[in-house]
Amino acid sequence: MKRATARSILVTVMLLAVAVPAEAQQSKKVPRIGYLVAGSASSISTYVEAFRKGLRELGYIDGKNILIEYRYAEGHEKRLRDLAEELVRLKVDLIFVGNNRAAQAAKNATGTIPIVVTLTSDPVATGLVRSLARPGENVTGLTRLSSSPELTGKRLELLKEAFPEVRLVAVLRNPESVPATPIFKEMQAAAQTLGVQLEPVDVRQPDDFDKTFTAITKKRADALMVLSSPIFNIHEAQIVRFAAANRLPAMYPRAEAVEAGGLMYYGTDDADVFRRAATYVDKILKGAKPADLPVEQPVKFEFVINLKTAKQIGLTIPPNVLARADKVIK
Repeated sequence: MKRATARSILVTVMLLAVAVPAEAQQSKKVPRIGYLVAGSASSISTYVEAFRKGLRELGYIDGKNILIEYRYAEGHEKRLRDLAEELVRLKVDLIFVGNNRAAQAAKNATGTIPIVVTLTSDPVATGLVRSLARPGENVTGLTRLSSSPELTGKRLELLKEAFPEVRLVAVLRNPESVPATPIFKEMQAAAQTLGVQLEPVDVRQPDDFDKTFTAITKKRADALMVLSSPIFNIHEAQIVRFAAANRLPAMYPRAEAVEAGGLMYYGTDDADVFRRAATYVDKILKGAKPADLPVEQPVKFEFVINLKTAKQIGLTIPPNVLARADKVIK
């Protein structure tokens, strides 16, 4: 009888020894990330997949050992504040954002939840971090600088080099996007050096496109420069069609626009930037503090030309410009 009781106790202890770790494993918290987007799901699908790919490479599978809460402003940047506050109420472990306005909305919503960014301009200049080497607060990540004065000036230079006859360049901008107005002012210095005149044309909402396109046509612009804005990403196909229909040489702020039939792009490999952003998520989830993680600046740039589009609209790209392209779509 005593032996039977002893065996029973031993079996019970062994079962408990197995059950406790199993229960602890089952109750282990799955990290939850808030992904705050100024644009729409379709306009950033390439970036989302690149980010998810980066997470998979580090062992994170969305829906299994990590959960991603997506919030889209659909081009209405004023909605970002409410969406950021919603993510904070959900008590996400981290917020990931892809542009300056979304980053600012997230930072305004929380000073404690870590924020990982892939920014289009200088985070120090916009007040998001104290310095690139020591961010100092709850924000860190990478910059793409697609709205930086230097990069925008380089785009204008390449446009002029490809089409020396260009004199009047229409600049499509959204004054409500950071930092469209300062960027335009910086562009004017480059334009003066290149001997071109800039004509700003503003779009704040989708209904503005038709009248803006009419204004560009009436002013007889020789070329088109598109600045970075979520609303332009969402309506990218509309802009590309307008430029093609009017045989306008156009420079875009995203490589995706050139893949979709736009003419030229110069800038960072944005998909690669979003993939690398996953490393910041991994480090923070493992205990690193955003304040101690330096902001990474881009080191690789690409020049993409859609030669097929050039031929379709009767434009000739000089051989010396084609030779500088990292990618030519034929």
